[in-house]
Amino acid sequence: MVMRTGVPGGWCLLGLTLVLTSAEEFSWARQSPGSFYYSTFPKGFLWGVGSSACQTEGAWNKAGKGPSIWDAFGHQGGKVSMNHTADSACESYNKIKDDIQLLKELKVSHYSFSISWPRLLPTGIKAEKVNQEGLRFYNDTINALLANKIIPIVTLYYWDLPQALQQRYGGWQNISMTRYFKDYADLCFENFGDRVKHWITFNNPWAIAEEGYETGRHAPGLKLGSGGAYKAAHHIIKAHAEVWHSYQKKWRRRQQGLVGISLHSAWGEPIDLGSKADVEVAERYMQFSLGWFANPLYHGDYPGVMKEYVGRKSAEHGTPSRLPAFSVQEKHYVKGTVDFLGVGHFTTYYISQKSHPPPRLSYFTDRNLVELVDPQWPDSGSRGLHSVPWGFRRLLNFIKVQYGNPLVYVTENGISERLPCAQLCDEWRIDYLKGYIDEMLKAIKDGVNVRGYTAWSLLDKFEWNRGYSERFGLYYVDFQHLNKPRYPKASVHYYKKIIKANGFPNAKEVASWHHQAADICSSSSQLLVTEDQRKTAAKMLRLIHEPLATHMEMVTEIVVPTVFTLCILIGAILLLLLLRKHH
Repeated sequence: MVMRTGVPGGWCLLGLTLVLTSAEEFSWARQSPGSFYYSTFPKGFLWGVGSSACQTEGAWNKAGKGPSIWDAFGHQGGKVSMNHTADSACESYNKIKDDIQLLKELKVSHYSFSISWPRLLPTGIKAEKVNQEGLRFYNDTINALLANKIIPIVTLYYWDLPQALQQRYGGWQNISMTRYFKDYADLCFENFGDRVKHWITFNNPWAIAEEGYETGRHAPGLKLGSGGAYKAAHHIIKAHAEVWHSYQKKWRRRQQGLVGISLHSAWGEPIDLGSKADVEVAERYMQFSLGWFANPLYHGDYPGVMKEYVGRKSAEHGTPSRLPAFSVQEKHYVKGTVDFLGVGHFTTYYISQKSHPPPRLSYFTDRNLVELVDPQWPDSGSRGLHSVPWGFRRLLNFIKVQYGNPLVYVTENGISERLPCAQLCDEWRIDYLKGYIDEMLKAIKDGVNVRGYTAWSLLDKFEWNRGYSERFGLYYVDFQHLNKPRYPKASVHYYKKIIKANGFPNAKEVASWHHQAADICSSSSQLLVTEDQRKTAAKMLRLIHEPLATHMEMVTEIVVPTVFTLCILIGAILLLLLLRKHH
C-alpha cells in the first residue's frame, strides 16, 4: 500500500496489509466490483467529450483577449513543468472547425467547453470593455455545434480569471468578484442563452481555492495558507448563488435553461467497513472534498464535521475558526441554487486516521487523515491517478443519499499518461473507460439520476502546472508541429462503439470492439511513426547539412579571401625579387 500524505506530492511506503470487506456489504452495491454488467443506458442519455478554453484555445493575446492569471503565472517561469505555457496550446481558437469535425466523427451528443472570461472582457469588468471578436468566436462555435446536432454545455469559469481583477482586487480573496462574475455571466446569458441550455458556473472550485490561494501550485500562485483557501471558496459559493439567482430572475422564463456547478471528488473508501472509526474518517474525507461546496448549495451551510475540525484546529493555535460563517440570510440565499450537479471523478483512495497529526495549520491537516493506495491498482503514471472503477459507483450513490438524488451530469472522467513518445494504442484508457462507464451504468440501475457522461478530454492539452507532460486526450496532439495536428487514439474508436450502442449490449460484441480499435490504431500508429521518421530524417539532414553549410560559408567568407590576399602578396614579392635580379 502507498500512503498519500496531506501535503501534495508527499508519498512513502507503508508496510500494511489491507483487510477489506467485500463490496456486497454495501446495500446499494450488491454486485462484486469485479463483475461486469452488460446492459444499455436509458434512452436519451447524453454522451460527450470536454475541454476548457485556457487548456486548448491558445491565441492568448490575439483578437482582443486580455491576459488571464494563467498567462501571467506561466510567463513567470519556474511555475509550470519545463516552463511550458498555454500561449498556443492546441491552437483551437484557429482550429475550432477542425475540432468540431472530430466531434462529428465521434458522434457525441454534446460538447462541454468553457468560455474565457478575459476573451470576452479583457479587464474582467463589463462596464469597461466588451470584446466583440470574443463574442463572435463563441457565437460561431455554438452555431457550428448546433448545426451539427451537438449540444453545447458551457462552463463560465474554468480557472482563467482576468489578470486585471487579480491585480486590482486580489482575485477570489475579494468579495467584489461576485459582482463582476455575475455581470460576466449575464453577458453570456444575454448573448448565448437563446441556444445554450446547460450552464456550469465553476469547474472544480476545490482546486481554484486550495491550489490557487493556499499552496500556490496553481495560478495565481498565492501561498496564503488554509485561511486563503477557505475565503476564496466562500466567495466562489456566493458568486455561484448570485449567478443562479440572476438567471432565475432575468433569463429562465425566456431561455428555459439549467444552471449547475461541477464539483470534483475522489471516492474515499474506509479501510475496514466493519470499523466505525474507519467509516467516520472516510465520511470526513468526503465532506472536506465534495461536501465543502455541495453542502452549502444543497443544505445551506458547511458540513458539521468540517466546521468542527477547522474550528478545533484553529482553537489549538489560539485563533478563531479560519472557515468563514454564512449568515442566516446567506444560508437561505445559497441553499437550493443548483439545477444539476456536475461531477468530475478520476480515482479512489482508502482513507485512514492519522496517528500523529502535524501541528501546522492547513486544509490537509484540518482533515486529520491519510489517503492510501493499493499497489495492485493500475497506475497511469500521473501522480495520484489510479484506475479504481468500483469507487465511481460508490461516489454516485453517496451523492444520491447526501443530496436527495439530484440531477447529475458526469462532467469529467478520464485518465492520462506520461509517455516520452506518441502512443495511439492506449489500451489502458480503453480499460479505464470501459470500467468506469460500466460502474456508472450500475449506479443508474441503483437509482442514481445520472443523465449524461463527458469523457475527459477531446484533445491532449495544456495540463496546468504540469504543462504538456501529461496527456488526457482521446486525440493525440503533436505539440512540436506548428499546426498542432490531431491523431485518433484507439480509445476514440472504442468510445464511438459505446456511444452507438448506448452502453454494453453483450459480451461478444463488446469484446469485438477492443479488437477493432486495436487494428485501427495500429494503422494510425504506422502513419504517425512514418511522420515521426520523416521529421527525424529531416532533422538529421539538417544536422548533417548545417555544419557543411557552415564550412562552405567559412570557406567563402574567410579562406578564399585570405588565400587570394596571400597569393597577391607572394606574387608581389616574387615580382620584386625578379626586378631586383634583373637590375
